[in-house]
Amino acid sequence: MSWLIILGVIVTCFGLGFLLYTIGRIWQAKKDKLSNEEMKAQLRKAVLWNFIAMGCSGLGLMIVVLGVTF
Repeated sequence: MSWLIILGVIVTCFGLGFLLYTIGRIWQAKKDKLSNEEMKAQLRKAVLWNFIAMGCSGLGLMIVVLGVTF
């Protein structure tokens, strides 16, 4: 089931892309020197994107394991 491995790698790469996007948003927020409340709002949004990134990466790796197993 090599197609399952390829699909898992693609999903994992999307997760890594989301993670890089999250890091970029935090760096930009630090660079903009936002107020305390604005920084908290940005960090809350970043936490959501981080959960999405980790979930996507984890799901992709599970798909890869299924592809290797079967």
